[in-house]
Amino acid sequence: MTTLRIEEELIELERRYWQAMQDGDVETAVKLTDFPCIISGASGIGAVDKAAFTAMMKNPSYEILSVELDHDAKVRLISDDVAIVAYRVHEELTVEGQPVALDARDSSTWVKRKGKWLCALHTESIAGDAFGRDRSS
Repeated sequence: MTTLRIEEELIELERRYWQAMQDGDVETAVKLTDFPCIISGASGIGAVDKAAFTAMMKNPSYEILSVELDHDAKVRLISDDVAIVAYRVHEELTVEGQPVALDARDSSTWVKRKGKWLCALHTESIAGDAFGRDRSS
């Protein structure tokens, strides 16, 4: 498979993962995840095993209404079985009953296990000033 086709496959897997999260499709999300999966973002850093991830998916504290991934995603193949995908994303959500819209910069590390790409790490950073000056009072 050519590098371009692998890059397209990884971007499509990222989109499928988001769609599974939006649809509450636990089975698909689990099938796309390498456990324990590392997650990093504004809420903290953690490693989730399959049971914890499944519980999170079944009882989310938010609802994803829509997700738009920009078409300019960057993909870097580290080796034949490790790749990084980074992209801009716009999310529309409901959190604790309130509408929330956000722009973020996300990245995922994918590893190939038994011929299938799985997400081993996902990070999300809320877009804005790198020093937080746009959030200070």
